Amino acid sequence: MTSPDKIWTAGLVVIGDEILSGRTHDKNIAQVATWLQVQGIRLAEVRVVPDVESRIIAAVNDLRAAYDYLFTTGGIGPTHDDITVDAVAAALGVSVVIHPDARALLERYYETRGGLNEGRLRMARVPEGSELIPNRMSGAPGIRRGNIFLMAGVPHITAGMLDSLTGQLEGGAPLLSETIGCWVAESEVADLLRQTEAAFANCQIGSYPFFREGRVGANFVVRSTSADDLAACSARLVEGLEALGYPATSGGI
Repeated sequence: MTSPDKIWTAGLVVIGDEILSGRTHDKNIAQVATWLQVQGIRLAEVRVVPDVESRIIAAVNDLRAAYDYLFTTGGIGPTHDDITVDAVAAALGVSVVIHPDARALLERYYETRGGLNEGRLRMARVPEGSELIPNRMSGAPGIRRGNIFLMAGVPHITAGMLDSLTGQLEGGAPLLSETIGCWVAESEVADLLRQTEAAFANCQIGSYPFFREGRVGANFVVRSTSADDLAACSARLVEGLEALGYPATSGGI
């Protein structure tokens, strides 16, 4: 479902001490952002929080109030420090219950893997009133309660959960982009960037400087939900760069 006139937004809470310590390199931010763009939803804010219930509650309450959707990754496994379900339930003011369908899924999955013990049963716990997000990779499902989505921290499992949600969320027109590279210090063309963006209300221009081969340069990423506006804005930017004596490279450098 799409509503092209509305800009739909989402927040993401990445949960886990292992992310903050550097022991685990997060890969979920990029894949969640990319998936959301295809759904026509903008990832507007990301917070990385430790396995501390009060910190998770605060982040969940802040971001669910600010954006149309809230996603979390991490903390829904079988161990004592997997407290995302408890924190989200507390944020919503509801109880934690065993979801009967989740229990049945786990019983089937672990039937030939040693059975369903207390730790594994923790993965059937959900905030009361929740639905399940299918997980084809392992027995434990993700959790959806309204516009809040609780997903695994393991990237390939999260990817499967996102795949099962494809087309299920209301969003706007997908965000399109075009990259233009140039050997120029961004400070030299700051006015051009500002003026070009101002001339196209439906476009945004991001500037990403780099230093290579002993020279400074920048890639300029033009974004829009309109293919026509994107093309026109990009063409105007290329013309402006070249008029200042800076040849532009389509696709970036």
